[in-house]
Amino acid sequence: MQKKRALTLLEIMIVIVLIGIIGSVIGVNMKGSLDKGKAFKTKQAMQQIEDILMLQVAQGATIDEVVGDPEGYLRDSGMVKDPATFINDGWDQRFDIRRDGRSNDKIIVSSERLDAYEAKKTRKK
Repeated sequence: MQKKRALTLLEIMIVIVLIGIIGSVIGVNMKGSLDKGKAFKTKQAMQQIEDILMLQVAQGATIDEVVGDPEGYLRDSGMVKDPATFINDGWDQRFDIRRDGRSNDKIIVSSERLDAYEAKKTRKK
């Protein structure tokens, strides 16, 4: 009759270390995916905000008024449920909304965090 062989403490520790290594690799890969999702959300929101605010300008508001109170004009448009959160990028930082310096008839929406993410991405290549 054979004896049942139990797991030794060393074998259990090796398994725990391997699980930890695999978990950390997956975590690092997930962070990259989360940043890609935040960048996509930010780009889409920037375009939508720009379009909605330019629509408000087309309806009679001046660009300076719209740039001065973008949240109010987003609320007045009726196209945004919660302008207070919609005016933030994927990293929950407020968008920079300003008049285009070269062309005075355009609104520019930008995100510092998106610019930093894209610069970091291009440096890796």
